[in-house]
Amino acid sequence: MKKKITIIGINYYPEDTAIGLYTSQLAEYLNKESIDVNVVTGFPYYPAWRIREEYKTKRTFYKENINGINIFRYKQYVPKKPTFFKRILHLLDFSLGTLVNVLKIKDADVVICIVPFIGSVFLGKFLSKIRKAKLWIHIQDFEFDAVTDSNIIENDTNKIFLFKGLFWIEKKILQSADFVSTISSSMVSKLDKKLKPESKRKLLPNWVDSNFIKPENYNPHKYLLSSKFKILYSGNIGEKQDWEFFIEFVKKLEPINDIEIVVVGNGSKRIWLEEKLLDLENVYFYNPVEYSELSNLLCSADLHVLFQKIDVVDTVMPSKILAMMSSKKPSLITGNLKSEVSTIINSSKSGKYFETKNLNEVLNFVNSIKLDESLQKKYGENARNYVSKNYSKTKILNKFKTTFFELIEK
Repeated sequence: MKKKITIIGINYYPEDTAIGLYTSQLAEYLNKESIDVNVVTGFPYYPAWRIREEYKTKRTFYKENINGINIFRYKQYVPKKPTFFKRILHLLDFSLGTLVNVLKIKDADVVICIVPFIGSVFLGKFLSKIRKAKLWIHIQDFEFDAVTDSNIIENDTNKIFLFKGLFWIEKKILQSADFVSTISSSMVSKLDKKLKPESKRKLLPNWVDSNFIKPENYNPHKYLLSSKFKILYSGNIGEKQDWEFFIEFVKKLEPINDIEIVVVGNGSKRIWLEEKLLDLENVYFYNPVEYSELSNLLCSADLHVLFQKIDVVDTVMPSKILAMMSSKKPSLITGNLKSEVSTIINSSKSGKYFETKNLNEVLNFVNSIKLDESLQKKYGENARNYVSKNYSKTKILNKFKTTFFELIEK
């Protein structure tokens, strides 16, 4: 008899970026390995923060089967402008509505909850109890830490009090799980502070499909056809990136005629960012590409950039860097020098990592690498080799499968 797993998380296919992409690939891999997979999720909305057009007319509770996987969806509230409190309503609505779908799961050996957000764990805890299943929490992002580290709550006394309560709840929930995993070494260290010493935890990082991103066989993407030196940011345009630094970066590079900066993505800060850069002629904004276009997009850049807030150290591991590195192109990343990303970039020798206060050093690096094609090639080859060796899709997904069977045998 097939073993059964239920995955609970708000992001899933056809979302093809960030957590939605990884959760979808995990579900499909387990299904191909003869594990019966159910997915309890929301309607696709990320990163545009609006429900996808093809799902708008679907009923509130909607079941579909994609690639042999039963998917139970709830049409959650999605704010057009996701302020702090509207995000809370968004997540609360998903939790309450999804409870109906959780009750439709009649059997499970393991329930895995994808965090963020922590509300999915309440649902998972309930389901694991009524179906006598093991509870597995997989943390993609320490959502509460990320909010406080990003100064989203600022000095609001009410919000600070609220988050103290949320941190306490988070700790208790994590300690109640049968197993907890997360995606980076620094996040494991943070997890250790929240769990009991005897708790079971494991590093299970995100992965990259090197066979999908093909730097030796790609077509120049329509967004990056210029003969200029092309700097690309591709991903969510949200709160965790240091957009103030990015604005200064773009302004300083504007006088250089043979450099252009391309931003591909959506998110809560996109309109604000476009307005800030409206008068500049060296930066271009485009909507996210389909997953099938991602290889062409990433491989068409000359340099990838990611500017992180310096306060965000170990709350999130931006897995977009794996795809950036797999494209065989160098990366320029800023943030806290103690972060996991800093370790990866420095260990792989695939580009440069700076603190966000070092704008002049960042600009000097751009100018130097633009003029040195051999250095571009060296960084790119180092990047590709590093992720292929350490973040292989098949290798890491096999670890998920092994963990699943180890968990149900205990």
